[in-house]
Amino acid sequence: MALRRLVLWRHGETDYNATGRLQGHLDSALTETGLNQARFAVPVLAGFEPEVVVASDLQRARDTARVFTTSAEVPLRIDERLRETHLGKWQGLTTAEVEQEWPGAVTVWRTDPTYTPPDGESRVEVAERAIKVVHEVDAEFSETVLLCAHGGLISALTGRLLDLPVRNWSQLGGISNCHWTVFTRRNDRWRLSSYNAGTTR
Repeated sequence: MALRRLVLWRHGETDYNATGRLQGHLDSALTETGLNQARFAVPVLAGFEPEVVVASDLQRARDTARVFTTSAEVPLRIDERLRETHLGKWQGLTTAEVEQEWPGAVTVWRTDPTYTPPDGESRVEVAERAIKVVHEVDAEFSETVLLCAHGGLISALTGRLLDLPVRNWSQLGGISNCHWTVFTRRNDRWRLSSYNAGTTR
């Protein structure tokens, strides 16, 4: 089997997003705004008719995914390989606090996917664990699969799926809360159909 389409969906707004703090593997909760973002996205995402939703095991992604699967009556799987980048000692800090302790490191991290925050992991490592999930659902399903994950992971996985040179991954913009990226297959290769798409609400 081989998938026809892959949709990567970022979770809704969290309390950490709202206060500008880095989350990584910390288990932050969706705000009411985040829950509403997920609800508004359901009708559009339902149009893709996913056969299954696979979500990160972190609460913000699980809860976002459940808004969709409960409404659309689609099976839900949980996979820890879809977790956000582990940010090590930066988790829970604002970028200003990181900059104070590690001057210049935030800029390097944003532009170099091979850079690893102290006690964390690089975006390249994130993409390598996430691509294994893609390979598995690609072997099992033939139409559309929806992965509910995180902004950093989605950007890194996009670069990996498109076989972009690692040095160019940072040219991909960020993913807004509850926005999605769509890949379609052509001639056995993934093609980027939309990036950071979302509802206007």
